Amino acid sequence: MNLPTEVRYRPYADWTDTEMATIKENMAKSPWHATYHIEPKTGLLNDPNGFSYFNGKYHLFYQNWPYGPAHGLKQWVHTESDDLVHFRETGVTLKPDTAHDSHGAYSGSAYPIGDELFLFYTGNVRDENWVRDPLQIGAFMDKEGNIKKFKDVLIQQPADVTEHFRDPQVFNYKGQLYAIVGAQSLDKKGFIKLYKANNNDVHDWAFVGNLDFAGTGSEYMIECPNLVFVDDKPVLIYSPQGLDKTELAYDNIYPNTYKIADSFDPGQAKLINPSAIHNLDYGFEAYATQGFNTPDGRAFIVSWIGLPDVDYPSDKYDYQGAMSLVKELTIKDGKLYQYPVAAMAELRQSEEAFADKTATNNTYELELEVAENTQAEIVLFADDNKKGLRLHIDTAAGRFGLDRSEAGEQYATDFGVTRTCPIPQKACTLNIFVDKSIVEIFINKGEEVLTSRVYPFDGQTGIALTKGNVSGKYFELHN
Repeated sequence: MNLPTEVRYRPYADWTDTEMATIKENMAKSPWHATYHIEPKTGLLNDPNGFSYFNGKYHLFYQNWPYGPAHGLKQWVHTESDDLVHFRETGVTLKPDTAHDSHGAYSGSAYPIGDELFLFYTGNVRDENWVRDPLQIGAFMDKEGNIKKFKDVLIQQPADVTEHFRDPQVFNYKGQLYAIVGAQSLDKKGFIKLYKANNNDVHDWAFVGNLDFAGTGSEYMIECPNLVFVDDKPVLIYSPQGLDKTELAYDNIYPNTYKIADSFDPGQAKLINPSAIHNLDYGFEAYATQGFNTPDGRAFIVSWIGLPDVDYPSDKYDYQGAMSLVKELTIKDGKLYQYPVAAMAELRQSEEAFADKTATNNTYELELEVAENTQAEIVLFADDNKKGLRLHIDTAAGRFGLDRSEAGEQYATDFGVTRTCPIPQKACTLNIFVDKSIVEIFINKGEEVLTSRVYPFDGQTGIALTKGNVSGKYFELHN
């Protein structure tokens, strides 16, 4: 939604209780609120931030402008969880309230340091001519949720980057703390900078080098870079803006991508033998994925179900955005798999054999099997005329497709109404999670993933098998 700058950057203290009550009243009218995904209490939800494990709980912040479905004066909103499924907002926020984040607390990460959680983020600062000064800054959050910001800037804007320098991710590699930051070069090419914490002091960061991950620089900016380790192999997850489509086929305004390497050489700022670039998600909406390694070495990721520079049907109700399910990463035969955490199964409240349904509550999971050499079509959010979100599964040709041209309110059609991804030419499984206006599809337990929004019309609540044979189960889900 396009709102004037003076509205989007209006100080929080200037918004009245009456204005906020009006926003909440309008939000309550939406028919599309998710039940088991994180949504904003008000306004915009975009990037996941500060995903971490600290003080016996998982912590996840989301970036938020609380006064409407637009990108404005951002804060972080804190949630915590025991199981990575049920997240509770605590009331803790990282607000844009200092000279170093005066125009927004932009994206960043977190890492436990002793009895405190280190928050590393970009402070967005604008001068009177609206020129941006991106500052990489820090704070500590204690066990009670009290936040104390550092007085000094941790990393200033380097001389070889434009104002697009943001999203620090802090991680531990063999006992040493490092951070990577997304950047744009002076000749408008995307790249990543690597830093290390001297003596593991998070107040003292030294530049190591520009990360060599065999990137081509065809993108004009790299956002939200993350380096996680799966079975000791580095997995670089990042969001390249403007990536040349001859390098990677994608349809969204910006893709979410990854590379797997054999190893990481921090001294040389280099990923050793990185793979080709791959789509992390083939659906209509997945971006700004953030990951981290737990103390026991597992790797979890979560994504923003949304995209920059796109208007959504929920905008009319003064809110936008949601978080994906949390997924655990594994590598099988050199390929990255991502699948929801085991605790998701606890949301299953009833089980039926898969069959056509004229109506559901649009809050369910399907666990399906499609035989080899089979063509099938399933319609989710189906109405009486079997119009809805069409899933095409072709195990003979090795192709999976989504078509949302008949699924609810249409938007972002400039980027097409279909998405496809390759699948093996053999029998496959599908785990499909539907949550009112969200669909997350996992093929072969996470070999491929498609995450999307759908804003169904009234009456689009059914399930229809319109072609082929598919077997499996239907589970109603309750949070």
